[in-house]
Amino acid sequence: MARNREVEHGNDVFMSQPLMGTQSEETESHVKHKGLRMVLLTTSVAVCGSFEFGSCVGYSAPTQFGIMKDIGLSLTEYSVFGSILNIGAVIGAMTSGHVADFIGRKGAMRMSSTICILGWLWIYLSRGAVSLDIGRFLMGYGIGILSYVVPVFIAEITPKNLRGALATANQLLIVIGISVSFTLGAFLTWRALALIGIVPCILLIVGLQFIPESPRWLAKVSRKREFESALRTLRGEGADISQEKCEIEVGVGLMVFQQLGGINAIVFYASQIFASAGFPPKVGNILYSLLQVVVTALGASLIDRAGRRPLLLVSASGLFLGSFLLGISFYLKASQLSLNWVPVLALSGVLVYIGSFSVGMGAVPWVIMSEIFPINLKGIAGSLVTLVNWLGSWLVSYTFNFLSVWSTYGAFFVYSAICAIGIGFIFKVVPETKGRTLEEIQASMNS
Repeated sequence: MARNREVEHGNDVFMSQPLMGTQSEETESHVKHKGLRMVLLTTSVAVCGSFEFGSCVGYSAPTQFGIMKDIGLSLTEYSVFGSILNIGAVIGAMTSGHVADFIGRKGAMRMSSTICILGWLWIYLSRGAVSLDIGRFLMGYGIGILSYVVPVFIAEITPKNLRGALATANQLLIVIGISVSFTLGAFLTWRALALIGIVPCILLIVGLQFIPESPRWLAKVSRKREFESALRTLRGEGADISQEKCEIEVGVGLMVFQQLGGINAIVFYASQIFASAGFPPKVGNILYSLLQVVVTALGASLIDRAGRRPLLLVSASGLFLGSFLLGISFYLKASQLSLNWVPVLALSGVLVYIGSFSVGMGAVPWVIMSEIFPINLKGIAGSLVTLVNWLGSWLVSYTFNFLSVWSTYGAFFVYSAICAIGIGFIFKVVPETKGRTLEEIQASMNS
């Protein structure tokens, strides 16, 4: 019981050695080293879920032409296939907080991995549009849960001095998963790529047998009556929700600007964008994949040194610039002006956009979300924020093809305007959380 109270009040010594007993003859430095090894092992297992997330998101772009040819899908049917992942993820997000609260962080990851495996197998065996959509929907539900539980789990098991870097590993493995899908998709059939998508799920399920559960969650469930009472209060319009209004506004706002800035229009339809601009899609996809891995790793190394806010501001500014360059590229094409600049500007716009997203807006909103919500609100508020993220993702990915028919350059100018508004939101509302315990962050947000 004493250890549960230590976890609740943010005892960093305990947090640096989650769920590990110490022997009296071990030195303090050896104990800390041992705890750090377990933290790193636990994080390494958890980010297998992040890699799976990236594999699912990155699947549709390199396989678009192969699936449309083999199955005979129209562009509208393929738009449904590409975007239905987000519908499944919306439902997964709606249930993610409750699932993670009631069966634990590990249980939620195990369940979502199993559902993703079913989705991949369904796609592999598909012979028509409906079965493809069912498989993609199942994958979406699985990663909807993973998108919430992985960053929360990492934040809860890491000490404050490592939390930013290790939480950013979530986004790093997401972009590595996307990059692997893009790269392998250039050489493999879409069915073979679906089978490869099962591998990270198996690694996660096996790895979960060897790591501890989140100590903060364990502390929480040892007070079951108080926990249920808090959830009942938070479902209404009581004071508890108004006290956490600031945290929810920050979390929801960051996810809105992360998604409505157009990231999934580029991720899901990168091949189509490159082809429309007259640039070789395979070359563009490989450059895109390499850049996002390198820049995400750079962001992970900077987050605990530069801080969250500076990375977000730089990132949002780059998103504005990348979208604007893409808008100019397609405006020149539509106006038949300086056509030799169209592919150059399109490639530059995509790379600036992806590099900027990877350094900040991809990872940092999830890090901040995992930091600002207190344990008694994390399930409900986390579900809400993840739900908003996936609704925005679906809206952008589903409407992009229709916006492109109306005006491709207009679509990218809209995204750039949203990114500009996002810069103002970050500057005015988002707090700096670098170098503070979760309890210190929550206390300052409520003061």
